[in-house]
Amino acid sequence: MLKRFSLVVLTMLMATATLFVAAQNSVGENVISFDQPAAIIISIVIVVLLFLPPLILSFFDHIAVKIINAVYQSVIVLAFIGLIPIGFMVPNGSMTIIVAVLGTIVSILSLVVVLLKNPTNNEAV
Repeated sequence: MLKRFSLVVLTMLMATATLFVAAQNSVGENVISFDQPAAIIISIVIVVLLFLPPLILSFFDHIAVKIINAVYQSVIVLAFIGLIPIGFMVPNGSMTIIVAVLGTIVSILSLVVVLLKNPTNNEAV
């Protein structure tokens, strides 16, 4: 349980780091930037709210809850994978690519840990 929770928290931190990298490399007026601190705060709150379901689901050990958590986290993995080619399109996007690759690795690791079967044999009556 602690591994699942800590990996989801680490994935959330990677998503927040991605926001900061995107704000640093803003390319226009309609994107997130450090010039608009309210938009950054709102974006961070939205990221935290989007990570609440996997954070809560990581406490439970039932197979159905694990499957729901895995499906939810697979969407997060796809978002990080989709961010990698965007880093090539952004000027000075090397940091975006690095954060996206690290986020993808952490998300896939979290997904694998969620799907692994617990080695203890807990049989319910």
